Amino acid sequence: MQTPDCSVKHLSVNQLSLPYLETLVQQAELLHIGFIEHASTCTIIDAGINYAGSVEAGRIIAEICMGGLGEVQIQTDTRFSPAFSNWPNAIAVASKQPVLACLASQYAGWALGHDKFFSLGSGPARALAQREDIFKSIEYTDTAMSTCIVLETDKIPPAEVIDKIVRDTKIAAENLTIILTPTNSIAGAVQIVGRVLEVALHKAHTLHFPLKNIISGTGVAVLPPVAKSFLTAMGRTNDAILFGGSVHLQVIGSDAEAEALAVNLPSSASKDYGKTFVEVFKAANMDFYKIDPLLFSPAKVTVFNQDTGHVFEAGQLNTALLTQSFSD
Repeated sequence: MQTPDCSVKHLSVNQLSLPYLETLVQQAELLHIGFIEHASTCTIIDAGINYAGSVEAGRIIAEICMGGLGEVQIQTDTRFSPAFSNWPNAIAVASKQPVLACLASQYAGWALGHDKFFSLGSGPARALAQREDIFKSIEYTDTAMSTCIVLETDKIPPAEVIDKIVRDTKIAAENLTIILTPTNSIAGAVQIVGRVLEVALHKAHTLHFPLKNIISGTGVAVLPPVAKSFLTAMGRTNDAILFGGSVHLQVIGSDAEAEALAVNLPSSASKDYGKTFVEVFKAANMDFYKIDPLLFSPAKVTVFNQDTGHVFEAGQLNTALLTQSFSD
């Protein structure tokens, strides 16, 4: 049986993501993104508020979110019949270190708010701040001289939120970069749907599957049309994964564990499955936390047990619900 190399925990998601951030900055004009001067001296990148943004900007931001430990590509989606050809593109994600890439960096788990502003922070800054219980489970810490955080918002964070990021990461403001990606922007849609592998990892953790037994992972999710309203955009980006996302995980351990993971991981295993995300959200009285947390997962899952060579599959892509979601 292959034992995961624990030495990978010395990998720095902050250092590894820095070249991607530099590319984003250097190609800002080409990527249709801009910069906002802030009194705190931090760098704020506008990837969809006053600038149009682009698919490529979203792709690079998704790789930043993964701490430099994942590859994100745009590809033609060949998983559907011609009936779904109106949305032919997909986001493809791969990582040989999926636990660190997805849970130590990409997962949007750092709650940041002040007065009427609220956003969940994603990206390598989370590994410095260590404000979430997930870091106890993965036993990962990071050190760096600079950092970056991605916020899914259409507002510039107030000074109090920036001060909190600086304080918790222990990074000087001038060495902090904040990337803003509204949900109803093209870059926002790409980086959100680019979490197709991450939601699988997070649900695996919720299901108490040993994270050390996940060796590598890939994921594909359909790229939805960008919506004008926040609610519709939130629905489409979630549905792109819930009904149009597929994930392959390579694991070690027993077949019983691998099969149980495959059976319980797809979104169809949730009691809330069967309606578009907007319908589910409205039924929960617009309270995100009343939705079954087990819903947030890809539509189809394949688990390959490296120890035995056995493959377990569950779930299915749902063209009907995708069409309904993308047409609303």
